[in-house]
Amino acid sequence: MRFLYKTDDNLAGFFARVALGAVMLPHGYPKLVNFERAIGGLTDGVGLPYAVAFLVIIGESVGAVSLIAGFLSRFCAFSIGIIMAGAIWMFHLKHGFFMNWGGNPEAGEGYEYHVLAIGLALVVTVAGGGRFSVDRLITRILK
Repeated sequence: MRFLYKTDDNLAGFFARVALGAVMLPHGYPKLVNFERAIGGLTDGVGLPYAVAFLVIIGESVGAVSLIAGFLSRFCAFSIGIIMAGAIWMFHLKHGFFMNWGGNPEAGEGYEYHVLAIGLALVVTVAGGGRFSVDRLITRILK
């Protein structure tokens, strides 16, 4: 269990977790405040099981806030990485790598954003939350 909190004063973990949390929160917050609609869209519209849809919403919202604070950084980053990998597989792979820079609604979105998010998630999963994190405070207490 200590591994989930263990971190040092590295800045890589700090910058990666804040960046990942900051880009995920605008995706998760609307799902959280419109929970019933989001659950319906993910279960009925997309076909995800209820439990998976619930975890996606919590991961993208509560997980993003937790990342910004640096609490359970490794777990939250890993979870978001899994969510992004699932999004690539289910929706974006068929549209190619690049985002829809032309704004064509029929073109779909590629997965380049998701690769960046997975990269940030891997940094935090490996390095921990780093400097200025709740995890760092817990690490100091547990020593």
